[in-house]
Amino acid sequence: MSSYTRDADYTQTMSGRVIPAWRQEPDQETPVNTMNTQDSASTMTNGYHPDRLPNGPQINGRQPSGGSMTSRTMSMASTIVSPPTLDTQSPRPSVSGATRSNSQTTQASTMVAQKRPSLVYGALLSNVASAFRERVPLVEKEKDGLVYKNAFSGYEAVELIAYIIRTSDRNLALLLGRSLDAQKFFHEVAYAHRLRDSPGEVYQFKETPMNDVGSISSNSSMDGQVNGVFTLLTECYSPTCNRDNLCYSIACPRRLEQQQRLNMKVTPGLKRETSRGSLHEEAESNEQQLWINTVSKEVSDSVTDREKKRQEVISELLYTERDFVKDLEYLRDFWIKPLRTPEISPIPEHRREKFIRTVFSNCQEVHSINARMAQALTRRQQQSPVVRNVGDIFLEFVGQFTPFIKYGANQLFGKFEFEKEKSSNPGFARFVEETERLKESRKLELNGYLTKPTTRLARYPLFLESVVKFASDDNPDKHDVPLAIARIRETLSRVNEESGKAENHYNLMNLNAQLKWGAIPHMDLKLTEEARQLIFKSNLKKAPTSEVADVSAYLFDHAVLLVRNKTVNKREEMKVYRKPIPLELLQIKEMDAVFPRGMGSMVKRPSSSMLPSVVRQATPGVGRGGGGGEQQGWPITFKGLGKGGYELTLYCVSPIQREKWMEHIQTQKEKLSERHKIFSMSKLCEGFFTQTVRINCCRPIDGGRKLVIGTDFGVFVSDRKPKDSASKPRKLLEARFVTQLEVLEQHQILIVLSDKAVYTYPLEALDPEESPNAPSKKGKRICHANYINAGTCNGQTLLCCVKSSSLSSTVKVFEPMDRTAAGKKKSGFAKMLASGQDVLRPYKEFYIPMESNSIHFLRSKLCVGGAKGFEIVSLETLETQSLLDQADTSLDFVSRRSEASVKPIYIERNTSEFLLCYNDFSFYVNKNGWRARGDWKILWEGRPEAFATWGEKYILAFEPEFIEVRGSESGGLVCILTLRGVRFLHQSTREILFAYEDENGEDVIASLDFWGRS
Repeated sequence: MSSYTRDADYTQTMSGRVIPAWRQEPDQETPVNTMNTQDSASTMTNGYHPDRLPNGPQINGRQPSGGSMTSRTMSMASTIVSPPTLDTQSPRPSVSGATRSNSQTTQASTMVAQKRPSLVYGALLSNVASAFRERVPLVEKEKDGLVYKNAFSGYEAVELIAYIIRTSDRNLALLLGRSLDAQKFFHEVAYAHRLRDSPGEVYQFKETPMNDVGSISSNSSMDGQVNGVFTLLTECYSPTCNRDNLCYSIACPRRLEQQQRLNMKVTPGLKRETSRGSLHEEAESNEQQLWINTVSKEVSDSVTDREKKRQEVISELLYTERDFVKDLEYLRDFWIKPLRTPEISPIPEHRREKFIRTVFSNCQEVHSINARMAQALTRRQQQSPVVRNVGDIFLEFVGQFTPFIKYGANQLFGKFEFEKEKSSNPGFARFVEETERLKESRKLELNGYLTKPTTRLARYPLFLESVVKFASDDNPDKHDVPLAIARIRETLSRVNEESGKAENHYNLMNLNAQLKWGAIPHMDLKLTEEARQLIFKSNLKKAPTSEVADVSAYLFDHAVLLVRNKTVNKREEMKVYRKPIPLELLQIKEMDAVFPRGMGSMVKRPSSSMLPSVVRQATPGVGRGGGGGEQQGWPITFKGLGKGGYELTLYCVSPIQREKWMEHIQTQKEKLSERHKIFSMSKLCEGFFTQTVRINCCRPIDGGRKLVIGTDFGVFVSDRKPKDSASKPRKLLEARFVTQLEVLEQHQILIVLSDKAVYTYPLEALDPEESPNAPSKKGKRICHANYINAGTCNGQTLLCCVKSSSLSSTVKVFEPMDRTAAGKKKSGFAKMLASGQDVLRPYKEFYIPMESNSIHFLRSKLCVGGAKGFEIVSLETLETQSLLDQADTSLDFVSRRSEASVKPIYIERNTSEFLLCYNDFSFYVNKNGWRARGDWKILWEGRPEAFATWGEKYILAFEPEFIEVRGSESGGLVCILTLRGVRFLHQSTREILFAYEDENGEDVIASLDFWGRS
């Protein structure tokens, strides 16, 4: 605990009242126990901070607990404050009301007042329980090799209780904590003992794991089960009691104050006799089993002190092993057998066996192994009073410890099946109460026995380490015991692993069942999948000034979920607060403020090898944990990209909590990226095209060795792999607002859509050796168009130029004039291009009464995508018909959508089916226009502007902020590549080209391929 400001003019009674203290005369001696410490404004009250709870005891400022004090007086049960003046103070005698000492008189502790009152009225246990549950940090703890989640140490519990009631008396806080423990508010993980003020003791709440990490509203029912009065902190019950007269009750909390006021001699309190039967019965039993008490004096004197210690450890190992076997037999005889007996079992027959298997799992398999091992150890002990070695016995049986793993994995399900049945079945609750009252139960509840197999396994290494520690060098245990310890620890690791998986799976099953979606569209988060993991969870505030953190935020291995706990008709509901955000689509605005890379400059946080770094401008003066404070809160802004995306700012309760969120999110995004890295990505051109010269389109030529790039300021050519690293793209054609390029390499024609006009050039115009004034540099305009597309239909190479308006579209189809030019040299055809003659001739022209946005080439027909969907056009008859058959009612989800919201973008033929891609969804139809593949449908996370496919394996959707990759067979999300300013450029059987903006705002041309990874 931290230091306190003390004042000797005032004292505070156990009831919390501050009174004037008797001043010490100059000739009086200052009492030794008067505390004078300095006030530190920089520390929190009592030095406690919820997120900086010490991991162990501190030397400075810590008061000893009751376990180490020989005499504790009721006057020590006080809180402390400090009014303005400072002086010395004479000691006050007290009545020893809660002491382990047999002395009848003790020196009273000096009491000083404190500046701030208790957080709650400490006499009411329900108040303390609620405050404790709200503030205690639950983390993962380890004890004896076993890992316990959502746990806290005994030291942390006492520290927090002392903070809640504002006392420096850790003994008082320990007593108050044990009052909570007695009502099963929390328990020691092995149910072995009550609360202890020790960092090595681990405790958990008695509740379902879903109510963890300080969920306030979800734990109100748990806190409501704690009820009682802690009399050491109460006012006097007598209505006639006042400050100026001595109360009739010797246990009155005001009695010390009254005696001081009346200057009376302190009379000793009633002596409380210690119940030897209750306190020392177990100790005497253990003492009788000590090795020294089981052998003769001659045997004891014949061994060294070191060997005596070893024999004591072996003796304890043996008799505790026999006790463990008896505990398992107790479960068999007093629980399992009665529950299986139809006449007395309170469990209905149709689920009786399932209940027994769930609660008690395979504990009888564990009993079978340990009973045989206990017999082997007992026989070894009977052979000689001095046991030479036990390592060989453990090596014999440790290979059979596999049932411990299964038991540890099922233990959580058994515990909560038991609690569920007890709360819903009154007959079973009576059976439990009657059984736990039996003498054979030794005042230990069933949960205490159910934890014994795993805790027993964890204690073996502790015993065996002591055995080998005191063994002589020639003892066989020097070799055998370390091998046994290593194998036991391997088993413990598997127990921890399997129990962790089971707890995670159980928590997610509970969460999935409790979620209420309300007005938010339901999303299948796949929480019940075996591999799904809950990475982190905490409560966040909606406003920095909110007193209650009422939004529960869950970080899974694939998404973030925000939930609010609400009480509806006296029942708690977990309502989804906002649409869940997939991790690939999640951005945290404050990431760079919390983890800066350079103050006041462009900073870059660590990114995965797959994800390009996201860079933002750092705020000057904002360091680690910046962007907020205790007054403004510690904000964390969740931004979800894509369709239905949103930006929501919540507030953490501390900077440490926010840092944990950032670390977990960043780590999980990197793991997710590595796990989903199914493609290779390479940069083809970077560092040249700036924010003013943007890449609009690109086509590869010369077998992919060169790239033709269209921008608003002309056409550039770049080498894919330049020989000189200093080589940059060169502008070879003057053209403005180039939005599309098509290359008919077979016919040596370059087609450019510039400022909504279509121009043709010979490919030799892209020769850097050509003069800028050469005839080939002057294109031939053939028509106006909004967009163009070149492809093959009926074996012919065609160019479609589409001029579209809001009501209609006109499509002009051209074909190259000389189709045999591919086999010729420049000769006549090249001269024709250079002379400006027409190299494309009109082939067909037709009209469609709708606004169109895409045109595609099928085997023998054209497909136009527009406001009315996909329309099929025959180039022979120019007849038009809808691709979708309106008689298919399973396609109503398309027809019901408004024309403005549905935009057909892409069509791809796969064998006998057609993949139709819209800006909202994708699905398959057959050649007759009927829905194919049943319920197969993709709902895109974003609003794609372009699509590409990789064979029949992957479908890629491009939108400005990310690329979404889906599996063609399942339609499931494979991965999302988050970038900025994404533009689809070109697709071929070898690669997919696209452009994006890097951290400096410059355009990069990149290539994706799935070779060797699909």
